[in-house]
Amino acid sequence: MRRRDFTKVVAGSAAAWPLAAHAQPAAMPVIGLLDVRSADTVGERLPAFRQGLKASGYVEGENVAIVYRWAENEIGRLPELATDLVGRKVNVIATVGNEVALIAKKTTQSTPIVFVVSQDPVSLGLVASLARPGSNITGINFFSGELVGKQLGLLRELVPAASRIAVIVNPANPSTAEKTVKDVAAASPVTGIHTKTFAASTGGDIDAAFSTLVSERYDALLLASDPFFSGRRVQLVSLATRHAIPAIYPQRDFAEVGGLRSSITDAWRQSGAYVGRILAGAKPADLPVLQSNKLELVINAQTARIRSRCARGASRES
Repeated sequence: MRRRDFTKVVAGSAAAWPLAAHAQPAAMPVIGLLDVRSADTVGERLPAFRQGLKASGYVEGENVAIVYRWAENEIGRLPELATDLVGRKVNVIATVGNEVALIAKKTTQSTPIVFVVSQDPVSLGLVASLARPGSNITGINFFSGELVGKQLGLLRELVPAASRIAVIVNPANPSTAEKTVKDVAAASPVTGIHTKTFAASTGGDIDAAFSTLVSERYDALLLASDPFFSGRRVQLVSLATRHAIPAIYPQRDFAEVGGLRSSITDAWRQSGAYVGRILAGAKPADLPVLQSNKLELVINAQTARIRSRCARGASRES
């Protein structure tokens, strides 16, 4: 090849380099999803989250990736898992649960965070205000942690003879446990119900709590809103059914596995939509905290009929 021709070839290749560089696809954004439970216990909630993402223009595996971090009901692992997500430089972290959100906020002041919590995020210290969250965090409040008083009243309506009600809380989730105890104490005189609080943060603790509340003949059970309890819902509902204890639960998936009553998938969908908006360029500080406007009353009809027959039988025996 003549020198002049070689020079032309090299020059032509050099001119093409910028075009080749521009042709490379942009890096796919990454979401970190942090949850205290395990993947097999969240049921239809993940599809709801993906539905919200899709509504904002993002589909997992096509134009967004999701890195899942499950604590397997070990709340002590959450700081490590949150640090891992920040170290991976994910574009946004989605969290579920009060303590999970608090830990994520302590871990990073720069990575955007979208939370799903059951209590007022202002009182939890997550945001400055609902309208203007400020900083790097915003999300959804689905209210179940705010309804303890109403749940006690409803339980009294469903089981009129109930005068002694057991309340189970998770001490490993102090923000929710403390508020539940406080709200129960405030509502008990109004409803005329005597309550006793039981602490459970492991499967063994749940068994022990049921053993005690059965031996002490409590009439009914109120379960605090907590991701750990959601992950153990089959155990909880099975024990309540075995011992014929009427129980009121915070979410519908308890009723779906046989519980009497339950009142989140919409909050997960809204969370997915907010994550998508942040990926598209919105800032968490400019996205007001959403408060779920859908409250469900779900009653398992089969369980209710069984309870009713049991009650009639006990009445005849007495």
